[in-house]
Amino acid sequence: MNNSDRIISTGLAPENSDDTAEMDAECELRQLTISEKYHTERLDRALAELVPEFSRSYLQQLIDLSGVTVNGAVIRKASARVKAGDVARVELRPTPQSQAFKPEAIALAVVYQDDHLMVIDKPAGLVVHPAPGNWSGTLLNGLLAHDKKAMDLPRAGIVHRLDKDTSGLMVVARNRATMDLLVQLIAARDVSRQYLAIGLHLWKAKSCCDVDAPVGRDPRNRLRMAVVDLEKNQGKHAKTSIELLDQGEGCSLVRCTLHTGRTHQIRVHMAHVGHPLVADEAYGGIKKAGMQRQALHAFRLAFPHPVTGAMMKFESAPPQDFCHALNLLGLSYNTPHSEI
Repeated sequence: MNNSDRIISTGLAPENSDDTAEMDAECELRQLTISEKYHTERLDRALAELVPEFSRSYLQQLIDLSGVTVNGAVIRKASARVKAGDVARVELRPTPQSQAFKPEAIALAVVYQDDHLMVIDKPAGLVVHPAPGNWSGTLLNGLLAHDKKAMDLPRAGIVHRLDKDTSGLMVVARNRATMDLLVQLIAARDVSRQYLAIGLHLWKAKSCCDVDAPVGRDPRNRLRMAVVDLEKNQGKHAKTSIELLDQGEGCSLVRCTLHTGRTHQIRVHMAHVGHPLVADEAYGGIKKAGMQRQALHAFRLAFPHPVTGAMMKFESAPPQDFCHALNLLGLSYNTPHSEI
Protein backbone atom coordinates (compact mmCIF):
# COMPACT_ATOMS: atom_id res chain seq x y z
CA MET A 1 0.00 0.00 0.00
CA ASN A 2 1.54 3.32 -1.00
CA ASN A 3 1.09 6.62 0.77
CA SER A 4 -1.71 7.74 -1.50
CA ASP A 5 -3.70 4.66 -0.45
CA ARG A 6 -3.39 5.45 3.23
CA ILE A 7 -5.61 7.59 5.40
CA ILE A 8 -3.69 10.84 5.29
CA SER A 9 -5.53 12.85 7.91
CA THR A 10 -8.14 12.46 10.60
CA GLY A 11 -10.26 15.30 11.89
CA LEU A 12 -12.66 15.45 14.81
CA ALA A 13 -14.86 18.18 16.25
CA PRO A 14 -13.36 21.69 16.56
CA GLU A 15 -11.38 22.28 19.74
CA ASN A 16 -13.65 25.16 20.75
CA SER A 17 -16.77 23.02 20.60
CA ASP A 18 -18.54 22.38 23.91
CA ASP A 19 -19.60 19.01 22.54
CA THR A 20 -16.14 17.80 21.53
CA ALA A 21 -16.11 14.71 23.74
CA GLU A 22 -19.61 13.69 22.70
CA MET A 23 -18.90 14.23 19.01
CA ASP A 24 -15.61 12.33 19.25
CA ALA A 25 -17.51 9.35 20.56
CA GLU A 26 -20.17 9.54 17.88
CA CYS A 27 -18.22 10.07 14.68
CA GLU A 28 -14.82 10.21 13.09
CA LEU A 29 -13.96 12.19 9.97
CA ARG A 30 -11.42 10.65 7.63
CA GLN A 31 -9.85 12.25 4.62
CA LEU A 32 -8.46 10.01 1.90
CA THR A 33 -6.67 10.68 -1.35
CA ILE A 34 -7.68 8.43 -4.23
CA SER A 35 -4.64 6.78 -5.84
CA GLU A 36 -4.23 5.73 -9.47
CA LYS A 37 -5.12 2.18 -8.42
CA TYR A 38 -8.74 3.27 -7.93
CA HIS A 39 -8.99 5.66 -10.89
CA THR A 40 -12.50 5.35 -12.47
CA GLU A 41 -13.57 2.88 -9.74
CA ARG A 42 -16.99 3.11 -8.09
CA LEU A 43 -16.94 5.28 -4.99
CA ASP A 44 -18.26 2.55 -2.68
CA ARG A 45 -15.72 0.00 -3.95
CA ALA A 46 -12.82 2.39 -3.55
CA LEU A 47 -13.88 3.27 -0.02
CA ALA A 48 -14.30 -0.40 0.89
CA GLU A 49 -10.62 -0.93 0.01
CA LEU A 50 -9.39 2.23 1.71
CA VAL A 51 -11.43 1.77 4.88
CA PRO A 52 -11.35 -2.05 5.21
CA GLU A 53 -12.68 -2.17 8.76
CA PHE A 54 -16.12 -1.11 7.42
CA SER A 55 -18.26 -3.19 5.12
CA ARG A 56 -19.18 -1.95 1.68
CA SER A 57 -22.87 -2.03 2.59
CA TYR A 58 -22.22 0.22 5.60
CA LEU A 59 -20.27 2.68 3.44
CA GLN A 60 -23.12 2.69 0.93
CA GLN A 61 -25.43 3.72 3.77
CA LEU A 62 -23.10 6.59 4.65
CA ILE A 63 -23.17 7.74 1.04
CA ASP A 64 -26.99 7.63 1.03
CA LEU A 65 -26.98 9.72 4.24
CA SER A 66 -24.74 12.39 2.68
CA GLY A 67 -21.83 11.28 4.86
CA VAL A 68 -19.29 11.31 2.02
CA THR A 69 -17.87 14.22 0.05
CA VAL A 70 -15.46 14.18 -2.88
CA ASN A 71 -13.46 17.35 -3.48
CA GLY A 72 -15.84 19.16 -1.13
CA ALA A 73 -19.06 18.11 -2.88
CA VAL A 74 -21.54 15.76 -1.25
CA ILE A 75 -21.89 12.55 -3.28
CA ARG A 76 -25.12 10.62 -2.87
CA LYS A 77 -24.55 7.86 -5.43
CA ALA A 78 -22.45 4.84 -4.50
CA SER A 79 -21.92 4.19 -8.21
CA ALA A 80 -20.25 7.57 -8.78
CA ARG A 81 -16.79 7.19 -10.32
CA VAL A 82 -13.71 8.58 -8.60
CA LYS A 83 -10.50 9.81 -10.18
CA ALA A 84 -6.87 9.67 -9.15
CA GLY A 85 -6.13 12.68 -6.95
CA ASP A 86 -9.71 13.09 -5.71
CA VAL A 87 -9.95 13.84 -2.00
CA ALA A 88 -12.76 11.99 -0.25
CA ARG A 89 -13.98 12.89 3.23
CA VAL A 90 -15.94 10.24 5.10
CA GLU A 91 -17.96 10.66 8.28
CA LEU A 92 -17.62 7.36 10.11
CA ARG A 93 -19.92 6.45 12.93
CA PRO A 94 -18.77 3.62 15.19
CA THR A 95 -20.47 0.25 14.75
CA PRO A 96 -19.67 -3.16 16.21
CA GLN A 97 -18.09 -4.01 12.87
CA SER A 98 -15.82 -0.96 12.84
CA GLN A 99 -14.75 -1.56 16.42
CA ALA A 100 -13.82 -5.13 15.50
CA PHE A 101 -10.82 -4.09 13.41
CA LYS A 102 -8.50 -3.53 16.37
CA PRO A 103 -5.51 -5.36 17.90
CA GLU A 104 -6.13 -7.83 20.70
CA ALA A 105 -3.53 -9.82 22.60
CA ILE A 106 -4.44 -13.35 21.54
CA ALA A 107 -1.97 -16.23 21.80
CA LEU A 108 -1.18 -17.43 18.28
CA ALA A 109 0.62 -20.68 17.45
CA VAL A 110 3.00 -19.41 14.77
CA VAL A 111 4.76 -22.41 13.21
CA TYR A 112 6.63 -20.40 10.58
CA GLN A 113 7.31 -16.73 9.87
CA ASP A 114 9.48 -14.75 7.49
CA ASP A 115 9.32 -11.23 6.04
CA HIS A 116 6.57 -12.24 3.64
CA LEU A 117 4.19 -14.65 5.34
CA MET A 118 3.25 -16.63 8.43
CA VAL A 119 1.81 -20.09 8.94
CA ILE A 120 -0.58 -20.34 11.89
CA ASP A 121 -1.86 -23.47 13.65
CA LYS A 122 -5.39 -22.35 14.52
CA PRO A 123 -7.10 -23.96 17.52
CA ALA A 124 -10.71 -25.08 17.38
CA GLY A 125 -13.05 -22.38 18.69
CA LEU A 126 -11.13 -19.44 17.25
CA VAL A 127 -13.11 -17.43 14.70
CA VAL A 128 -10.95 -16.33 11.77
CA HIS A 129 -12.61 -13.04 10.82
CA PRO A 130 -15.01 -10.72 12.73
CA ALA A 131 -18.65 -11.33 11.88
CA PRO A 132 -22.04 -10.89 13.54
CA GLY A 133 -21.89 -12.49 16.94
CA ASN A 134 -18.08 -12.53 16.93
CA TRP A 135 -16.87 -8.95 16.59
CA SER A 136 -13.82 -9.51 18.81
CA GLY A 137 -11.44 -12.24 19.90
CA THR A 138 -10.80 -13.41 16.34
CA LEU A 139 -7.66 -14.49 14.52
CA LEU A 140 -7.73 -11.16 12.68
CA ASN A 141 -7.63 -9.27 16.00
CA GLY A 142 -4.72 -11.42 17.12
CA LEU A 143 -2.82 -10.80 13.89
CA LEU A 144 -3.21 -7.05 14.27
CA ALA A 145 -1.58 -7.27 17.71
CA HIS A 146 1.10 -9.73 16.62
CA ASP A 147 2.23 -7.92 13.47
CA LYS A 148 2.06 -4.15 12.96
CA LYS A 149 2.22 -4.71 9.20
CA ALA A 150 -1.18 -6.40 9.32
CA MET A 151 -2.96 -3.07 9.82
CA ASP A 152 -2.03 -2.07 6.27
CA LEU A 153 -3.54 -5.19 4.72
CA PRO A 154 -7.13 -6.10 3.82
CA ARG A 155 -8.35 -8.68 6.33
CA ALA A 156 -4.97 -8.42 8.08
CA GLY A 157 -3.41 -10.61 5.38
CA ILE A 158 -5.86 -13.52 5.70
CA VAL A 159 -6.18 -15.26 2.31
CA HIS A 160 -8.24 -18.33 3.24
CA ARG A 161 -10.32 -19.44 6.19
CA LEU A 162 -11.11 -22.32 8.46
CA ASP A 163 -14.46 -22.68 10.19
CA LYS A 164 -14.56 -21.63 13.83
CA ASP A 165 -14.61 -25.23 15.06
CA THR A 166 -12.07 -26.58 12.55
CA SER A 167 -8.49 -26.70 13.80
CA GLY A 168 -5.25 -26.62 11.85
CA LEU A 169 -2.92 -24.82 9.47
CA MET A 170 -3.46 -21.50 7.69
CA VAL A 171 -1.10 -19.27 5.72
CA VAL A 172 -1.29 -15.49 6.25
CA ALA A 173 0.42 -12.76 4.19
CA ARG A 174 2.56 -10.05 5.81
CA ASN A 175 2.56 -7.57 2.91
CA ARG A 176 0.27 -6.69 0.03
CA ALA A 177 2.49 -8.11 -2.73
CA THR A 178 2.66 -11.49 -0.99
CA MET A 179 -1.06 -11.40 -0.30
CA ASP A 180 -1.85 -10.90 -3.98
CA LEU A 181 0.52 -13.72 -4.94
CA LEU A 182 -0.97 -16.11 -2.38
CA VAL A 183 -4.46 -15.36 -3.67
CA GLN A 184 -3.21 -16.20 -7.16
CA LEU A 185 -1.66 -19.47 -5.95
CA ILE A 186 -4.91 -20.49 -4.28
CA ALA A 187 -6.93 -19.59 -7.37
CA ALA A 188 -4.53 -21.64 -9.51
CA ARG A 189 -4.90 -24.54 -7.03
CA ASP A 190 -1.19 -24.51 -6.28
CA VAL A 191 -1.81 -24.57 -2.53
CA SER A 192 -2.29 -28.10 -1.21
CA ARG A 193 -4.60 -28.43 1.80
CA GLN A 194 -5.24 -31.77 3.46
CA TYR A 195 -7.50 -32.55 6.39
CA LEU A 196 -8.11 -35.41 8.80
CA ALA A 197 -11.79 -36.09 9.38
CA ILE A 198 -13.80 -38.60 11.41
CA GLY A 199 -17.03 -39.54 9.67
CA LEU A 200 -19.94 -41.49 11.04
CA HIS A 201 -20.53 -45.08 9.88
CA LEU A 202 -18.18 -47.69 8.49
CA TRP A 203 -16.78 -46.92 5.05
CA LYS A 204 -18.52 -48.79 2.25
CA ALA A 205 -17.21 -47.02 -0.84
CA LYS A 206 -13.80 -47.47 -2.46
CA SER A 207 -10.91 -46.69 -0.14
CA CYS A 208 -10.08 -43.70 -2.37
CA CYS A 209 -12.71 -41.65 -4.13
CA ASP A 210 -13.29 -38.19 -5.59
CA VAL A 211 -16.42 -36.26 -4.70
CA ASP A 212 -17.01 -33.85 -7.57
CA ALA A 213 -20.25 -32.10 -6.65
CA PRO A 214 -21.13 -28.37 -6.76
CA VAL A 215 -21.74 -26.61 -3.46
CA GLY A 216 -24.09 -23.69 -2.83
CA ARG A 217 -26.59 -22.37 -0.33
CA ASP A 218 -29.06 -25.01 0.75
CA PRO A 219 -32.34 -23.90 -0.89
CA ARG A 220 -34.25 -25.34 2.09
CA ASN A 221 -32.06 -23.77 4.78
CA ARG A 222 -30.10 -20.64 3.85
CA LEU A 223 -27.92 -20.99 6.94
CA ARG A 224 -26.34 -24.16 5.54
CA MET A 225 -24.51 -25.17 2.41
CA ALA A 226 -25.43 -28.20 0.31
CA VAL A 227 -24.66 -30.10 -2.87
CA VAL A 228 -26.86 -28.36 -5.43
CA ASP A 229 -28.13 -28.77 -8.96
CA LEU A 230 -26.58 -25.88 -10.89
CA GLU A 231 -29.48 -25.91 -13.34
CA LYS A 232 -31.84 -25.02 -10.50
CA ASN A 233 -29.73 -23.31 -7.85
CA GLN A 234 -26.69 -21.09 -7.57
CA GLY A 235 -23.46 -22.81 -6.59
CA LYS A 236 -19.84 -23.42 -7.54
CA HIS A 237 -17.82 -26.38 -8.71
CA ALA A 238 -16.34 -28.26 -5.75
CA LYS A 239 -14.06 -31.28 -5.65
CA THR A 240 -12.69 -33.25 -2.69
CA SER A 241 -10.52 -36.37 -2.76
CA ILE A 242 -11.23 -38.71 0.15
CA GLU A 243 -8.98 -41.57 1.29
CA LEU A 244 -9.88 -44.08 4.00
CA LEU A 245 -7.19 -44.41 6.69
CA ASP A 246 -8.93 -46.59 9.28
CA GLN A 247 -12.35 -47.55 10.61
CA GLY A 248 -13.88 -48.93 13.76
CA GLU A 249 -16.67 -48.46 16.32
CA GLY A 250 -19.07 -47.29 13.63
CA CYS A 251 -16.82 -44.48 12.39
CA SER A 252 -14.24 -43.89 9.67
CA LEU A 253 -11.03 -41.88 9.73
CA VAL A 254 -10.35 -40.29 6.36
CA ARG A 255 -7.94 -37.89 4.74
CA CYS A 256 -9.55 -35.18 2.60
CA THR A 257 -7.67 -33.22 -0.03
CA LEU A 258 -9.26 -30.01 -1.29
CA HIS A 259 -9.12 -29.25 -4.98
CA THR A 260 -11.39 -26.24 -4.51
CA GLY A 261 -12.13 -24.17 -1.42
CA ARG A 262 -15.87 -23.71 -1.00
CA THR A 263 -17.57 -22.81 2.27
CA HIS A 264 -18.02 -25.97 4.41
CA GLN A 265 -16.87 -28.06 1.43
CA ILE A 266 -15.55 -31.11 3.30
CA ARG A 267 -18.46 -31.08 5.75
CA VAL A 268 -20.95 -30.97 2.88
CA HIS A 269 -19.19 -33.58 0.75
CA MET A 270 -18.78 -36.01 3.66
CA ALA A 271 -22.48 -35.71 4.47
CA HIS A 272 -23.27 -36.12 0.76
CA VAL A 273 -21.53 -39.53 0.63
CA GLY A 274 -23.31 -40.68 3.78
CA HIS A 275 -20.59 -39.99 6.34
CA PRO A 276 -21.37 -36.71 8.13
CA LEU A 277 -18.58 -35.66 10.47
CA VAL A 278 -18.74 -36.68 14.09
CA ALA A 279 -20.33 -33.84 16.13
CA ASP A 280 -21.17 -31.84 13.00
CA GLU A 281 -24.83 -31.44 13.92
CA ALA A 282 -25.44 -28.84 11.19
CA TYR A 283 -24.88 -31.53 8.55
CA GLY A 284 -26.37 -34.59 10.22
CA GLY A 285 -23.54 -35.60 12.52
CA ILE A 286 -23.93 -36.53 16.18
CA LYS A 287 -21.68 -35.98 19.17
CA LYS A 288 -19.62 -39.04 19.89
CA ALA A 289 -16.38 -40.07 21.60
CA GLY A 290 -16.24 -36.80 23.51
CA MET A 291 -16.10 -34.59 20.41
CA GLN A 292 -18.02 -31.34 20.94
CA ARG A 293 -17.14 -29.81 17.56
CA GLN A 294 -16.93 -31.18 14.03
CA ALA A 295 -14.10 -33.73 13.81
CA LEU A 296 -12.06 -31.89 11.21
CA HIS A 297 -8.39 -30.88 11.38
CA ALA A 298 -6.31 -29.17 8.67
CA PHE A 299 -3.16 -31.21 9.17
CA ARG A 300 -1.12 -30.54 6.03
CA LEU A 301 -0.36 -27.40 4.06
CA ALA A 302 2.03 -27.07 1.13
CA PHE A 303 2.70 -24.35 -1.42
CA PRO A 304 5.54 -22.76 -3.39
CA HIS A 305 6.81 -19.72 -1.52
CA PRO A 306 5.30 -16.78 -3.45
CA VAL A 307 8.58 -14.82 -3.33
CA THR A 308 11.44 -17.35 -3.22
CA GLY A 309 9.73 -20.18 -5.06
CA ALA A 310 10.93 -22.72 -2.48
CA MET A 311 8.45 -25.50 -1.72
CA MET A 312 6.99 -25.01 1.76
CA LYS A 313 5.49 -28.01 3.59
CA PHE A 314 3.94 -28.03 7.05
CA GLU A 315 2.19 -30.61 9.23
CA SER A 316 0.12 -30.21 12.40
CA ALA A 317 -0.54 -33.07 14.79
CA PRO A 318 -4.23 -33.54 15.65
CA PRO A 319 -5.24 -31.66 18.82
CA GLN A 320 -6.04 -33.39 22.09
CA ASP A 321 -9.81 -33.71 21.61
CA PHE A 322 -9.32 -35.26 18.17
CA CYS A 323 -6.72 -37.75 19.45
CA HIS A 324 -8.95 -38.64 22.40
CA ALA A 325 -11.80 -39.40 20.02
CA LEU A 326 -9.52 -41.58 17.88
CA ASN A 327 -8.55 -43.61 20.93
CA LEU A 328 -12.14 -44.08 22.09
CA LEU A 329 -13.22 -45.14 18.61
CA GLY A 330 -10.32 -47.53 18.14
CA LEU A 331 -9.02 -45.60 15.15
CA SER A 332 -5.31 -45.66 14.42
CA TYR A 333 -3.59 -42.61 13.04
CA ASN A 334 -0.11 -42.64 11.62
CA THR A 335 1.11 -39.76 9.49
CA PRO A 336 0.23 -40.78 5.89
CA HIS A 337 3.39 -40.99 3.80
CA SER A 338 1.97 -40.11 0.38
CA GLU A 339 3.25 -36.88 -1.15
CA ILE A 340 1.48 -33.64 -0.42
